[in-house]
Amino acid sequence: MDAGAVDPLTLRAAARYRRKSLGQLRRLVSTSIALVWSADRRLFIGLVVLQFVAAALLVAQVLAVRSVLQAIITLGERANASGVIGWILVLAILTGLSAICGSLQTQLQRLLGEHVAHAMWNRVLGVSTKVGLRHFESSEFFNQLSRVQMSALSRPYQVTQGVLSMAGATVASVALGVALFSLAPVLVPLVACGGVPVLVASRRESRLEFDFSVQQTPALRLRSYFGMLQLGRDEAKEVRALGLQSWLMERFNGIYSSYLADLRNHVRRRTGLSVLGQVGASIVLGATLLLMVWLILRGSLDIAGAGAALVAIRMLMAQVQLVFRGAQSVFESGLFLDDLDDFLALGAQARDEDQGAVAPTSFDTIRVEAVTFSYPESPQRALQGVDVELRAGEIVALVGENGSGKTTLAKLLAGLYEPDGGSIRWDERDLSEFSSSSVRDRVTVVFQDFVRFALTATENIATGRIGLTVDPQRVRMAARSAGAEQALDGLPNGFDTILSRMFAGGQDLSGGQWQRVALARSFYRDAPLVILDEPTASLDPRAEHELFTTLRSALRGRTALFISHRFATVRGADRIYVMHEGRVVEQGTHEELIRIAGRYAELYRLQATVRVGGASHDGGEAVTTEHDDRVQEAT
Repeated sequence: MDAGAVDPLTLRAAARYRRKSLGQLRRLVSTSIALVWSADRRLFIGLVVLQFVAAALLVAQVLAVRSVLQAIITLGERANASGVIGWILVLAILTGLSAICGSLQTQLQRLLGEHVAHAMWNRVLGVSTKVGLRHFESSEFFNQLSRVQMSALSRPYQVTQGVLSMAGATVASVALGVALFSLAPVLVPLVACGGVPVLVASRRESRLEFDFSVQQTPALRLRSYFGMLQLGRDEAKEVRALGLQSWLMERFNGIYSSYLADLRNHVRRRTGLSVLGQVGASIVLGATLLLMVWLILRGSLDIAGAGAALVAIRMLMAQVQLVFRGAQSVFESGLFLDDLDDFLALGAQARDEDQGAVAPTSFDTIRVEAVTFSYPESPQRALQGVDVELRAGEIVALVGENGSGKTTLAKLLAGLYEPDGGSIRWDERDLSEFSSSSVRDRVTVVFQDFVRFALTATENIATGRIGLTVDPQRVRMAARSAGAEQALDGLPNGFDTILSRMFAGGQDLSGGQWQRVALARSFYRDAPLVILDEPTASLDPRAEHELFTTLRSALRGRTALFISHRFATVRGADRIYVMHEGRVVEQGTHEELIRIAGRYAELYRLQATVRVGGASHDGGEAVTTEHDDRVQEAT
């Protein structure tokens, strides 16, 4: 099912259904404990041991309180303070050890939490970098990803922490219950009921919290986006140039104010439920204490026993509530983890889809036959019955106006998407026979919106073939082929200069220089098929012409698909395909397309006229002459 088909109401309904399954709860707890165990088993064992030690210390404190009170009562009779002092020292030591144990638990929990978060980040990032690009066309995928980032990453540890808390509190409750039973058996059942109101309220709070998170995800994403627009380096110049500061702040504050209003209502509802639970627990506690007073009045409980019972009741009540709070943590986290499991399942789906033979390291012909394709959530087809052929060693150009489908076809050829209909064949074998990862390994793509990594120039180029030891000579050769070597050598630290001002010592490049670095990255990859999507968009006409004339030697026999909306750039291509509204409307060499006087010839003539006018205006004599010749030829 497409991720875009899932809406928040469906998600909440599914969550409510799953909450009713005890099997789901058992799976949730066992999976979370297994994750924490794999993250750091020594810390996990340490926390378990501390839970039992803490429980034993609580029981020991109750018994010590009783002994202190008995020693005080008999002090006047024996006139010996040594017994009292001894038991007071024991109680002080036990109290100190209990505090130390609690402090150790807090620090170990923090450390283990980071280990679990690290493991979960690896899982989430592993999914987000492996799922098909179709998911990134879905708004609900981004909603789910945002929820995972905001809350679900910490939930596996919270489930385990809840289970540990329940286990430790249960052990302490049993021990304290035995101690209290020895003092006043009738009080034990009443104290045990004290956590029930908290549990009932907590279950409802958990549902409210998950529903609120699902409901607010789109708004929180939008708020983050408006925040990013005001913080981003790339956006800073346009924000200032257009005077968008106040408008962006108003939008940000409007979304934030709406969220805060919803949050106030949510907190009010949760607080109300929490108060009801605590009131119920307090009523039970009050009834327990009244019963204890009645037992004292009838002589069933002496003063020392009463004092110890009072301490035991307070401790036992706290432990019982801790048991139910742990249950709440498990239930609440479980709702988020169901959401996380759905997200992680996409990774398994991606692995299942990445099956097939390994794509060959070379080919004679790639044929695109009657290919159709639509983006998710889009009613229109991006490609409609497209036929294209690429032969080994050729430079094939794909031209057309913006939105004609050029980049979409490039993504299909690169194995980033699968066609809805038709086929793409490598030497008569359908591309679907190969694993998509092996297909992508045989293709290098330079998109017009390529990534500018805030890394060194060497690393920017070497990302073209990650997995191999970086070869500085190969990096330099790729830069030379792309015409970037001289510019990179001129940087303060040469190829070791960070290409960003975000970090100390970094330097930025011009748009044209960055484009050459991206080209160098593609040459470094050394794949049999090279796809260059508007690789000259940031180059001036002369540099653009020089790049295309040297492209064949730089490719060293590899096949290239050169995508451009500048028709004059691709005159030397072996074959040119003209796209319009998702279809191939013409094909042939430059001369053949000019001769048939169709769409290519018309657009070529228009572009050449515009560029001649621009060159004359700038006083560029050499470029003007070149384009005058092209206009004469086109007309």
